[in-house]
Amino acid sequence: MYSVLSHIRIAGLAVTTGSVERDYVQDGLAAGIDRATLERTGKVVGLRKRLVVAAGVTALDLCADAATRLISEMGIDATSIDAVVFVTQSPDHSQPNNGSLLHGRLGLSKSAPAFELSMGCSGWVFGLQQAALLCAHGGAARVLLCSGDTLSQLTNPGDRATDPLFGDAGSATIVEKTGRSAPFHFVLGADGAGSASIIVPAGGARQPASTATRLETVDAEGNRHHAENLRMNGAEVFNFTLREVPDAVNAVLKHAAWMPADVDALVLHQANRFIISTVGRKCGFPADKTPMDIVEKYGNQSSASIPCALIDALGGRLESGTLKVVACGFGVGLSWGAFAGEVGPLAIAPVKSYA
Repeated sequence: MYSVLSHIRIAGLAVTTGSVERDYVQDGLAAGIDRATLERTGKVVGLRKRLVVAAGVTALDLCADAATRLISEMGIDATSIDAVVFVTQSPDHSQPNNGSLLHGRLGLSKSAPAFELSMGCSGWVFGLQQAALLCAHGGAARVLLCSGDTLSQLTNPGDRATDPLFGDAGSATIVEKTGRSAPFHFVLGADGAGSASIIVPAGGARQPASTATRLETVDAEGNRHHAENLRMNGAEVFNFTLREVPDAVNAVLKHAAWMPADVDALVLHQANRFIISTVGRKCGFPADKTPMDIVEKYGNQSSASIPCALIDALGGRLESGTLKVVACGFGVGLSWGAFAGEVGPLAIAPVKSYA
């Protein structure tokens, strides 16, 4: 699906990460894996450090912290926010939704609707389109988009294929209506036939959590997990990414009438270094326009990874000027979302760990 929306801008960004640092090599050594293998894999895939939450901290806590800091940084009143869009796959409860819980924490106006999107790594782009739609056609002047996950709480520490990948983070993005006519372009897509490639099998209505769903099994590679853990078919996800993401990036470039040389940065979901470099190269972007070291600092942050990359890699330039940015998220669903638009100048609350 293609969508174009005008008279909107991204006015501010903030990201809050988990506070517990994990080291890929040290964790691997403790699991009995030799250092040479760990260092070789870590270099290719981009696994080094990751930040995860302490016990009892949720995506709601991270996003609330990011939102509070951003509101303060921008010097705005929380009651001026006209709507909340919350994107997560690790909500506090099945009911009520995290958007409503955040609405209450921030003390927003009762006239401001709040809702949640159950999206993962593509979620920030989907959420941005919804926030922009509310500003362009829904009567809102200012929308708070929060996106984030604590996937470390869903992976099994004994699953070396999945657990070392994920960091935890929550983001806040303020989207505003503006007189500036430069459009935001979106290309959104899904392939539900591949939904089993990234899945938490149990814990929902189809297979409720029980003692049986927490019984661990060991696969042929020695990885431990149970039915309430996040499982990912790495080969299928890799093939999906190389099949769909370059086409989505090229499509949104075509709609924006941009060539790679016109773009200041291609900001991809920080899945791993190899995927980012491969997609960037296939789309004709040089490495210096494609941030790919965010995953090495924070881990795969799911729906918070694109805003974290925007701040970490481009923050100073976005605070002071306007950049032509193409962004693309991809993952669970299977789903993908690509964005092209002029971003900045904007307010930034720096990346900070949760205290």
